[in-house]
Amino acid sequence: MNSITTFLAAAVVAGTPLLFATLGEILTEKVGNLNLGVEGMMLMGSVIGFMAGLSTGSPIIAMLAAAIAGGFGALIYAFLTITLRANQVVCGLTLTIFGTGFSSMVGKKLIGQVTPDKIKTFFVPKRIPLIGDIPFIGDIFFNQDVFVYLGYIITLLLFIYLYKTAKGLNTMAVGENPAAADAASINVNLYKYVNTLIGGALCGLGGAYLSLVYVPAWQENVTAGRGWIAVALVIFATWRPHRALIGAYLFGGLDILGFRLQGLPNFAVNQYLIDLLPYIVTIIILVIVSMKKSSKNSPPAGLSNAYFREER
Repeated sequence: MNSITTFLAAAVVAGTPLLFATLGEILTEKVGNLNLGVEGMMLMGSVIGFMAGLSTGSPIIAMLAAAIAGGFGALIYAFLTITLRANQVVCGLTLTIFGTGFSSMVGKKLIGQVTPDKIKTFFVPKRIPLIGDIPFIGDIFFNQDVFVYLGYIITLLLFIYLYKTAKGLNTMAVGENPAAADAASINVNLYKYVNTLIGGALCGLGGAYLSLVYVPAWQENVTAGRGWIAVALVIFATWRPHRALIGAYLFGGLDILGFRLQGLPNFAVNQYLIDLLPYIVTIIILVIVSMKKSSKNSPPAGLSNAYFREER
């Protein structure tokens, strides 16, 4: 592979944890729940997935443990905001603080530990026959590890679920107008709980990718703010899964750009400035999207509003 192909393939890898987290937050926000605890759920999934992988040596168990940990974080948020109708923004921020502290406490004894060889072998990049042989495209997208391919599949499934199934349409109806959905005999709280928990599980998987595959070792604050970028990517993707795929890989490229530029001769730009690039671009994109307001890129109408049936 030439240098451009290698860089783009690496951007896909770097963007995969962002993709999982963004898809999880899209699913959560589609039912009207604004969960700013993505960073916390990613950290919970990361540390629990790594610990499970270290203990069992099984990549499947590690992934399941990470998904359960992320889902557990989402369950705390869901109970507070759906059942108790607490403020969603405050609960999301609190979940991030909780997840950060939880990962530091649990991961304190894991610092310096590396992913078991059995798991490393499982996640070695594998070329998909036929489509992996397509020039340029095959090297970038179809010579990757299992986690990356899972990201493709989940993106497709989420698109089909939201736009091609009755339950998906019910999900979006709950996010747009929960009172009208309730009047149409849709169980609003059930849809909110299920989609929020699945969204949290996806965030947990995104965190697990960092500690099991991307690093692969345990280190403090392994997410490094990626959860916040994922929240911004939801807006960039205008709450559409297929656009999240593009956005995640774009920001993945920005994330690794500094490492690539270091190898260039006479490169004099400050490394810290390069590290800030993804966050600067995030701010710019948020400003641009907020200026171009339309029905196509607007959030669900019921986003961040607690629903109480008796107030219909």
